[in-house]
Parts: sequence; structure tokens; C-alpha cells
Amino acid sequence: MYQPAVVPLPFMESVYQPPLRKRAAEHPGFVSLPVRDLFPEFPEAVYCYGDDFSAIRRHTLYALEKVDMGMIEPGHRAHILASEHGFSIFGGWPYREMLGAVRDAVRERTGCRDVRLGVAAYRGFRESREVIEAFRLDELFEGKVFGFGPYDEGVAIETEVGTLYGVKKAYDADRFVHAYYDDPREMYFHRFLARSFKAFAMSYARLETRSAYHYSFKNRSSNFLPVAVFRSPFVQERYAFSCIMRTSPTGIMAIDADNDLFALDRRVTRGHLERFGKMQKLLESIEECVAVIDGGRWGYYVHAGGVTFGVLMFSNCEGHDIMDLDSPSAMMMIDEVPYEEREDLATKMLRTGINPALKAVVINQQWAGIPFLNLFSKPIFVVGRDQMEYLRLDRANPLFKAMGDLGVIRVAKDFQAAMRKARRAARTDKALIFDGSFGHLNLSPSLADELAQKAPGVRKRVEEELLPRWLRQRNLE
Repeated sequence: MYQPAVVPLPFMESVYQPPLRKRAAEHPGFVSLPVRDLFPEFPEAVYCYGDDFSAIRRHTLYALEKVDMGMIEPGHRAHILASEHGFSIFGGWPYREMLGAVRDAVRERTGCRDVRLGVAAYRGFRESREVIEAFRLDELFEGKVFGFGPYDEGVAIETEVGTLYGVKKAYDADRFVHAYYDDPREMYFHRFLARSFKAFAMSYARLETRSAYHYSFKNRSSNFLPVAVFRSPFVQERYAFSCIMRTSPTGIMAIDADNDLFALDRRVTRGHLERFGKMQKLLESIEECVAVIDGGRWGYYVHAGGVTFGVLMFSNCEGHDIMDLDSPSAMMMIDEVPYEEREDLATKMLRTGINPALKAVVINQQWAGIPFLNLFSKPIFVVGRDQMEYLRLDRANPLFKAMGDLGVIRVAKDFQAAMRKARRAARTDKALIFDGSFGHLNLSPSLADELAQKAPGVRKRVEEELLPRWLRQRNLE
């Protein structure tokens, strides 16, 4: 017996998406499968849907008790640096609560009154301002809040691997606090290596450094870049401490804080491998399904049971284990294909770059702005003519219009019509909704049955075979 599908928390409106529509979980034909029914050994969350936000504040203040704040002086200007994606986890309000608690602790313990919040945007020009307005951050920080992004004025940072560029506005303080979240979105990229440092090469960095992270060193070796930035004298002279909102598939597991980001990162990595490792392997075991993208962010980054669509998309490719450092990473970038093979690029990417169990995709709602990559190899059904026209204008996806004209991407008048077409094309009624959920999966009853049957075997394999290998490879035995 499964629960009715859980309608997720609403997400903020944005210029990066067409008008919001009815959530997928509100339509008939879906159920909710609690994560702890699959893996009862997972710890209970300190926060999940509908809980009191005061738990986040309480856990934040408790975590900060062990942190040394002596480097922040009363006359200093201190920045609390946040990343906009944290505001998409559980609707964003728990992250806001953590940030406010950090501010209050810094004021109380150091006497510093000039504590400002900096909100980093991924790459758009309006993301930061939208977040600041939607979550009333001006009110929370009494007007001492600013947004910044990769196109703002840069500052040179000399690192052990050469000159990289941060955003001047972020570092223009006597001290700063790294206020982050451990969300393991792109585990096919970072593979649980230095995940807690990523913001130093992305959120707080100029476009040149972000491009170096993604394209110069690619997903097999780029994780040393944010660590190099963090270790630089420029950053260390300003760094105070880190406070991270730690998640598990069940929800927000804890708030963790430390002056030593390397020690904090080791705790985060172990927890990720123990818990997200099982969920990733469970989704990897799916034999066939339709994926439904229903979120207020880019499709790759929308969660189902704490695991994002991008992880499902790049799992189970040619037998590669995302977490096994002895195997190549699952995701193939376009510029990794040798030049002489470029004519066969499409065939090569289709062969190596996408989960064969993913049979079709329904886009109920998502932002524009991130390339679809080889997702075009699957039947895609877009809900609503307005959304189809919006995505056809997406400059990050110049092929979207062409694929639409060729009929590879098809529009459906409503959600139910899209699901009928997708199930017919996929030849399966199994479907999984990526709608930002933690603590449960919203899915079809048939897929719920499959995952419930497979979970015990996944647990045994991860605990006895895979987890010891993953920990050993990362010196975490």
C-alpha cells in the first residue's frame, strides 16, 4: 500500500521559465514511496516537508558553538557567501533560516555589526535579485545584502596552479563565511571529490574560472581547481569558517560547521557515499522508465528522493560506476571526442553518454539556460505550446528548435496527453517524477513495486562490496 503522491513545496516564479503550471504529483496515476521504507537504516531528517523551521536555526546555532570566530573583529566587514541553488532545496526556506542564524551568531559572538549577505548567481543576470526578492533577504539582513555573478568585476587570485579569477564583490570584506549546502547534484562530475569546495571555482568565481572548471580540465580532473582557489593566500587571509546544510535522501540531516573545511568535507563525503550511494544505485537499477521534469530549476538539478535527474540521465552508461574512481566518469563532454572522430560525434555520444533505461522524458516545467546535450537522443514531450515556444528560443540549446521542427521534441496540449504519448513511445507505464522531493519518491505504482523489491539487494551490494571500495579510494576507510 503506497501513500498518495506528495505535492511538493511551491517554487518561486522566474523570468527563466514560462508561467508555472499544475504540479505533476497533483495528477492521478502517481503514488509516494518514502525513502525510509526502502532504506530504514537512513537517519531521520532534522527537517522535512512541513516541519518547523526552528529546528534549522537550533541545529545551526548548535553546530556553530564549536567554531572559532576570533578572527572576526567588531570593526570588520564580514560577508556570508551563499549560492542560489541552496534556495531551491525544500523551497529555499531552510537555507534562508540557516543564513539568518549564522548572521546572528557572528554578531553575538564577535561584536561585528557589519555582516552582509552575498548571493551568488549561477550565470544569469537576474537570478540573484529574484532570490533576494522572493525570500525577503533584504528584510532578513536589514538591507545589507547584495547579489553577484560570473560577469561582475573580477579579482586575480594567485594559486598553486596559476592565476584564477574570483568575483571582487564577493571577497571585498575583511572576513567571509562560506555558507553552503552539500547537495550532491552532479555526482557524475565531482564524484564526491572536494564537493564542499565547488563554490570557490563556480559561485564565487568569474566566468573565466568557471569555464576552466568545466571545459579546460573537464569532469575527470577539474575538482582540484576549487581546492587550489581555497588554499590560495588571497582566500585564506579572508576566510573565517564554513557552515554547510547537510542533506540525505530523507531530508536535511544536519547543519555542520568547522573552521577546517577539509575536515568538514571528509564528513560530508562519507555521508554522501553511505546514503546517496545507495539511492543512486537503486535508481541505476531501473530497467525502463519515463522521467518527468517538474521543477523550478534546470532539469538536471531537480531532485527525486534527493537524487537529481542528471544523475539518472548519466547513470548506467556502459557499465561505468559513477563513484568508482578506477573507472572513467559517466558523462562525456563534446570536447572530449578526438577531432578526427567529430563526424561520428552524435553516434559516439549516444553510445556512451546516456542511461539506456531512460526511455522518454516529459517536461512539465523547467528553466531555460542549460544545454540538453545528448538528451535529444530520447523522445521528449513538452507540456503546453507556451513552454515549447519558450524553449525554442533558448540560446543555450540552439538545437532545440531544429529538433522540434524534426519532430524529435513534441508538444502536448496538457500533462495527461504528454504522459500518454511518452508511455506509448517508451512502451512502459513506469514513471518517476523529478519535482524537488526529498524523503520520498513520487512515481508510478509499477515502478514503486520494482524499487521496493530491489532495495534489499542494492543495500547488500553497496554495504558489502561498493562502499568499502569507494571509501578506500578516497582515503576514508
